[in-house]
Amino acid sequence: MVEIFLDTASVEEIKAILPWGIASGVTTNQKIFLTTSRGVDLKQRVMEILSLIDGPLSVELTKTSSSDDELVEEAKEYAALSPNIVIKVPMWGDGRGLRIVNRLSRIGIKTNATCLITTNQVLLACRAGATYASIFFNRVKDSGGDPVQVISESRRIIDMGGFKTKIIAGSIRKPEDVYQAALAGAHIVTITYRVLKEMPYHWKTEETIKEFDVAWQEYLKSLGKEGQ
Repeated sequence: MVEIFLDTASVEEIKAILPWGIASGVTTNQKIFLTTSRGVDLKQRVMEILSLIDGPLSVELTKTSSSDDELVEEAKEYAALSPNIVIKVPMWGDGRGLRIVNRLSRIGIKTNATCLITTNQVLLACRAGATYASIFFNRVKDSGGDPVQVISESRRIIDMGGFKTKIIAGSIRKPEDVYQAALAGAHIVTITYRVLKEMPYHWKTEETIKEFDVAWQEYLKSLGKEGQ
């Protein structure tokens, strides 16, 4: 079953989508906090989101220039807020992210290896013990790669290797990206409010609904109950 997460830190957006009954988690990062929660204390917003959802909330490490020990301590602070907290750890090119993921996984803190572009990065994240591996769908495209292939290959590696890591497809820019990522094998697709709002709409659906409404009024008219 493919899950849907909300890619936002906006309380208003989360409240708007939750009644749809489609979302089982939330993902955030520094850029999302800047665009949706400017001027709001990060931990305050994290607590607000946790009060709204029952599923995982991914929060990214912010002290990226700090030592491994400092990053682990930052992760522990977030993890102490709720068992639903997942720590997003960037896939730094020097292997530092893998060290952090491994250390956190060994002490029972859930992790989300993020900013992944290649299948090799996903494989390494799985071996390090990541709970989730976030493949950036359109950033793979931007780099000249094929995101469908990367997700498909990564899913095969996870299934064949018996890894428990779940693939999150992020960097979703249009509705078509969602089903393509799902069909490729992503366990989860994390989607912005803007894209989610576009997904239920199709002009032909709207046209058909209006046609049925007109037919119903004609039917009521035939019964002498016009306008009911």
